[in-house]
Amino acid sequence: MAASSCMLRSSFLFPNPNLHQQSNGVVSFSPIKATYDAISQSPQLQKHRRPADENIRQEARRDISSHNLSARYVPFNADSNSSEWYSLDEIIYRSQSGGLLDVQHDMDALKKFDGQYWRSLFDSRVGKTTWPYGSGVWSKKEWVLPEIDSDDIVSAFEGNSNLFWAERFGKQFLGMNDLWVKHCGISHTGSFKDLGMTVLVSQVNRLRKMHKPVVGVGCASTGDTSAALSAYCASAGIPSIVFLPANKISMAQLVQPIANGAFVLSIDTDFDGCMQLIREVTAELPIYLANSLNSLRLEGQKTAAIEILQQFEWEVPEWVIVPGGNLGNIYAFYKGFQMCKELGLVDRIPRLVCAQAANANPLYLHYKSGWKDFKPIRANTTFASAIQIGDPVSIDRAVFALKNSNGIVEEATEEELMDAMAQADSTGMFICPHTGVALTALCKLRKTGVIGPTDRTVVVSTAHGLKFTDSKVDYHSKEIKNMECRFANPPVQVKADFGSVMDVLKKYLLSKNSRF
Repeated sequence: MAASSCMLRSSFLFPNPNLHQQSNGVVSFSPIKATYDAISQSPQLQKHRRPADENIRQEARRDISSHNLSARYVPFNADSNSSEWYSLDEIIYRSQSGGLLDVQHDMDALKKFDGQYWRSLFDSRVGKTTWPYGSGVWSKKEWVLPEIDSDDIVSAFEGNSNLFWAERFGKQFLGMNDLWVKHCGISHTGSFKDLGMTVLVSQVNRLRKMHKPVVGVGCASTGDTSAALSAYCASAGIPSIVFLPANKISMAQLVQPIANGAFVLSIDTDFDGCMQLIREVTAELPIYLANSLNSLRLEGQKTAAIEILQQFEWEVPEWVIVPGGNLGNIYAFYKGFQMCKELGLVDRIPRLVCAQAANANPLYLHYKSGWKDFKPIRANTTFASAIQIGDPVSIDRAVFALKNSNGIVEEATEEELMDAMAQADSTGMFICPHTGVALTALCKLRKTGVIGPTDRTVVVSTAHGLKFTDSKVDYHSKEIKNMECRFANPPVQVKADFGSVMDVLKKYLLSKNSRF
């Protein structure tokens, strides 16, 4: 399949005097000369600014370089002899056999550039406002959708999320000195779903310009997917349709698609029921399916894995722990890490852990059975509502990722995940219940010695805690039935007089410092 051009803007691009083509065709990088050139061409020395009447999209059109890169749909984990593939411009979600699809990149073309080249290119784009590379996703455009025109991209400069050292939590509760939290919830709509949705909506924008039969975009959601879809569709002026399970998501999650103008259907079923309905509807109406059955979203989500390596200056952590519901994200992380290894940016990948709520744990049960026949379950209610899924679409992807990363699956009860969330919050975080699931998994693996005290470990936080204030209020008010809420911190009621306030404060200070 012939690849069309994609747009690049970087002093690290070939042809370049810092890049040397070796006899094997691989492009290598001269770091000393590159450093000198980067300094001599810095904005401080070159006071370049685009014309006042030109926006960043228009500026990008003036800076186009050719790259013979391409990508296409293929059946997921297909036999190497399979000849089945589809253009990304086709509207298709399943292979001929009914299986999942995957986005396959032209790895031979990507390998013409060595690992140092890609590291330098990606690093050169961090923190910039150049369209579209200011996005943590589109700064890796060549690895995401290499053929899309930058004019078609719909982006809120998502990604580039905080990777912070959880010093006190690691030391106090786990005896660890190298624990990190990748806070993907610090994003445009407050969850990691933005990473995938910018890719999917950008491709839909391209398809509509090509006059493909796409009137709107639809999804079934437990909250975060609908928030991301509605925001990106609103930015592009594309109608969005959302199927939500009635009375099963937080008000903060519900209000986001409503505020962004989505057509919201509240349906008396669970997520799996909504998913079945949206699949039937998109088969009959010109509505593009936005759930993770669509492999385009995973191309954006995999950039969080690349970003972790980038933030560690291309050093590989020992462990990465990811909450899992519909299970696309654990595969996306695997894919991002594996691409970095295959293209020479790193020499290994981390071990992956998928963490599930015990009330919605089909992958955990499958793992504990020794990967015998998978059986969907009826998910019970969990505070980690975004992963309350009993029949995950990406089960095959998740199993593949875990088997190929020597991975582990753990689970967390409702009390465990809420206690972990409260403990994390007490050290200065403000996490979502799903991150509480991941932290519980970490605690269990530390307790059994699987994860060591000096192992560099990254916990992926998938959403912002501000989306789940109701559950936090219930916990600290001790209003959750059959839960002790051991770390609750309710306000103290006190009379409005100096003596009463002093008595309460003295008692509190004494509890914190016996020498008071």
